[in-house]
Amino acid sequence: MSKILIRGARVLGGEVRDVLIDGETIGAVGTGLDAGDATVVAAEGRVLLPGLVDLHTHLREPGREDSETVLTGTRAAAVGGFTAVHAMANTFPVADTAGVVEQVWRLGRESGYCDVQPVGAVTVGLEGKNLAELGAMHDSAAQVRVFSDDGKCVDDAVIMRRALEYVKAFDGVIAQHAQEPRLTEGAQMNEGVVSAELGLGGWPAVAEESIIARDVLLAAHVGSRVHICHLSTAGSVELVRWAKSKGWNVTAEVTPHHLLLTDELVRSYDPVYKVNPPLRTEADVQALRAALADGTIDCVATDHAPHPHEDKDCEWAAAAMGMVGLETALSVVQETMVETGLLDWAGVADRMSFRPARIGRLAGHGRPVSVGEPANLTLVDPAYRGPVDPAGFASRSRNTPYQGRELPGRVTHTFLRGRATVVDGKLA
Repeated sequence: MSKILIRGARVLGGEVRDVLIDGETIGAVGTGLDAGDATVVAAEGRVLLPGLVDLHTHLREPGREDSETVLTGTRAAAVGGFTAVHAMANTFPVADTAGVVEQVWRLGRESGYCDVQPVGAVTVGLEGKNLAELGAMHDSAAQVRVFSDDGKCVDDAVIMRRALEYVKAFDGVIAQHAQEPRLTEGAQMNEGVVSAELGLGGWPAVAEESIIARDVLLAAHVGSRVHICHLSTAGSVELVRWAKSKGWNVTAEVTPHHLLLTDELVRSYDPVYKVNPPLRTEADVQALRAALADGTIDCVATDHAPHPHEDKDCEWAAAAMGMVGLETALSVVQETMVETGLLDWAGVADRMSFRPARIGRLAGHGRPVSVGEPANLTLVDPAYRGPVDPAGFASRSRNTPYQGRELPGRVTHTFLRGRATVVDGKLA
């Protein structure tokens, strides 16, 4: 069995420690450990985190392999420091049966770069009319615990209630894409001053907030778990904060791009900034950062949404919504949360590993850096700073809003059950 000694890393950004990986687990943690026959990774000045976990990834396979595949997506995840991702259900065919989720799960196992946990659709074909095979997907080899029609909202209150009741039996969670469809017909960007000046159809904050208000009440009524995907407004923060104050089983995520970018960027008419939910105002950004810091928002999730060049290099109205995010997520969190003093590295580990693994009930991930735990680890150089170059992405797609922008931090090594998937910033 192979051994790797990570020498002199700051564990979760705190004390400097040596960490010995022995096979698939952590064999020792201490100072001055004997390297013996282990491969030594010099980690002075670097931060060692538990492997990152993404609750919201679009891998596109099956059906849109021109955008991404499970293999290319998990490679991108590894480069970004992730050891586990949850693959969303809006594939072709939709992941609404045991057969499709098992296909995605098996492709993830074959990739070897990152564990892939499929997310099952809530409704058949994401059409919002009939519940999908929730029990069969849970009982399959993929053991699905998270269900979402992401990309579309489960807007029928009766269907949403039934879904919450169904998954309660096996401690599942419904992850809601909160978007009231009638309020966003023809919407192109955040509704506000900028949309009015540009003459683009506005996407009001209340379209998100009204669904969140309904769903936290439904979750409380049923006694089930609801998770709010890509929360984006200050009002949504207050609704989640209120629901949590009641002791209801509500969790929420925020994307890196909603922590950094605002609707002012849409003035460029560059479709790279077109995303669902849309980029919001600076006031919303600040509210999201504060809520992530105080724990109202539980975790960061990338909403990695790859698209081929032709789907983004076109006029704004025709462009697809979405941005790639796996390879830049940790850097954006460092810039917006660590360098602003809102989170320390232990807080980053909590919001990007511990909590998302707990929400997804994902065993073996989001574990402490301690003896006997699975060696799913991420080593980060926080002193690095450099421009984002999508030409070097492991993802098949290049639709990043950060091209040419300087961001801090770089993942130098990623370990999946003790095996290096990234070494010196490059795929192993």
